[in-house]
Amino acid sequence: MSANVYLARQNLPASEPHLAKIERSARLAHAIVDDLMALARGEPAHAEPVAVVDLVLQARETLPEPGADFEDVVIPPGLQVRAHTGLAARLLHALYENSIRASAPRRAHVVTTAERIASTTDGGKHDRVAITVADDGPGVPPEIAGTLFEPLVSHTAGGTGLGLALARRITEAHGGTIALVPTAKGATFRIELPAT
Repeated sequence: MSANVYLARQNLPASEPHLAKIERSARLAHAIVDDLMALARGEPAHAEPVAVVDLVLQARETLPEPGADFEDVVIPPGLQVRAHTGLAARLLHALYENSIRASAPRRAHVVTTAERIASTTDGGKHDRVAITVADDGPGVPPEIAGTLFEPLVSHTAGGTGLGLALARRITEAHGGTIALVPTAKGATFRIELPAT
């Protein structure tokens, strides 16, 4: 938003595109704050059917530079989860942002896969969607792997340690799970959310 205010001031007659971006960013920020406040109050996530592809695209709208090269494998392409759109997109955004920051200044390569699975929880069988986000960055240091989802734990410069804590809270509010998957290279996270 600040960058667009600066650009708009440089040429006021041609500022309309920058003002539109500021307005869109302000609406997004307002929606995120509202969603997070509801989550903090313990309100259940308002879940509805949403396409995984739509969540992935929404999650990437405001990622920091230098960005990443993304590869997506969603089977089938129209696969849906039952989720709160804003919160689920925020969950993926946190994972993408971590990949980008951990890889900087190099451009990250991030692979997102999603597929329907059968999961047995609480003695019953439920259809779930497993979403995996894997990057080719430096990975997670072993000394913080066990506490990675706790608030204020971070291994990236400038990180707040709140993104993954929030990601866990969002998945739990949906009755889902999130875990760091051990890999030889990079960092891989696996999320399970209810299928539609």
